[in-house]
Amino acid sequence: MNKKRWIGLLLAAMLLVATACSGGGGGAGNAGGESGGQGEAQSNGSSSGGATKVVFWHAMGGANTKVVDQMVANFNASQDKIRVEAIFQGTYDDLLSKLKTAMGTKEAPHIVQVYEIGSRFMIDSKLITPMQTFIDADNYDLTQLEPNIIGYYTFEGQLYSMPFNTSNPILYYNKDLFQAAGLDPEKPPRTYEELQQAADTITKSGKATGANFAIYGWFMEQFFANQGADYVNNGNGREALATESLVNSEAGVKTLTWWKNMIDSKAMINLGRKTDDSKKAFSAGQVAMILDSTAALKGLVDNAEGKFEVGTGFLPKPADASGGGVIVGGASLWMMNDRPEAEQKAAWEFVKFVTSPQEQAYWHINTGYFPITKKAYDEQSVKDNMAKFPQFQTAVDQLHQTELSTATQGAVMGVFPEARQLVEGAIEEVLNNQKSPQDALDGAAKEITSKIQQYNKTVQ
Repeated sequence: MNKKRWIGLLLAAMLLVATACSGGGGGAGNAGGESGGQGEAQSNGSSSGGATKVVFWHAMGGANTKVVDQMVANFNASQDKIRVEAIFQGTYDDLLSKLKTAMGTKEAPHIVQVYEIGSRFMIDSKLITPMQTFIDADNYDLTQLEPNIIGYYTFEGQLYSMPFNTSNPILYYNKDLFQAAGLDPEKPPRTYEELQQAADTITKSGKATGANFAIYGWFMEQFFANQGADYVNNGNGREALATESLVNSEAGVKTLTWWKNMIDSKAMINLGRKTDDSKKAFSAGQVAMILDSTAALKGLVDNAEGKFEVGTGFLPKPADASGGGVIVGGASLWMMNDRPEAEQKAAWEFVKFVTSPQEQAYWHINTGYFPITKKAYDEQSVKDNMAKFPQFQTAVDQLHQTELSTATQGAVMGVFPEARQLVEGAIEEVLNNQKSPQDALDGAAKEITSKIQQYNKTVQ
């Protein structure tokens, strides 16, 4: 089998569901501003006006495109030996579709942004150079980066890609509705049980519905991690290739039973899969609590200005759960290995630049994503922004209090987009009274396991 066909088979396995992350905003594959669109025409070449040219493909749409372009402009202005060209390629799925046809050709980029659930595919493609190669050669100090962020992209002791846009899910709540219902607006619920009680109290107050969770597979993955539970076997696919889905384990059944009970008691409303619909209901004061990405914070606070005060809390977990934490979502930068060594080294210089404290401060303030570099929090601009949006401290604390384990590093499998769709379908079956939580998750686990094993046959 030639390399081109082999790559096509891998991508076909991964991209059978092209809309894996188009259902919402924020987080793993959907964090703020990652929207569709057409990529610009690109002109590849090894040099531009004597400078080494580096092509960077990304999926940051909307206002975030301008932020990426500014960071590239900052790098190009900082020196005259390398010129980076950033090209927006649409959604994450659009970008991967284009990468499918470009891999191994002169049309491929030097650096590509891929969402975190594409990590297994990128490794299996054999067409990337691990970032660890440049880190070791340059004696780059990894301790300057957030350990719970680089943990996701570390496999077998190597950092394969450089985190770029990073988020995690938090609870957003309407402080005014809490107070009107007799709840303490400074104490958001921390457990499943507390959230259900608060949602029920608010609904019964007649002021609004207590809560809404978008039907988004990323949330289920996070609920597993917050219970310290793996999502797939073999150490979440990190000790060896995953061969079995664990979505039907106790952590999943407990979560979906809790979710369904809130729907049945009217403490929660079901608005479907789109996180945008969830955010709209929250901003309109129709629901008191939602889950969404940390990257949604600025927009939610701005939309509530003059209407109500937005509070933030940790992702809830069962009262009897210990340890755990959240998984980082978003995407990272991958180095393609089919370019000359000199061009890869030039691309590495750009990667180092965008991880500097100053650039990470700019990125964080203008997008809402986490800085991946610790010292970015010492920048005055970040301190000023934190004072303006104190709700973001919740996200920082949640990240730092997460205990790094196979559960919180996140699952790795080559068919993750399909797996998300299957889990979302199972959630719908339960909320629509078609199946019990156990039966629905048993069905999803069986299908996901089958697809994982089919994928594994293409890479072994």
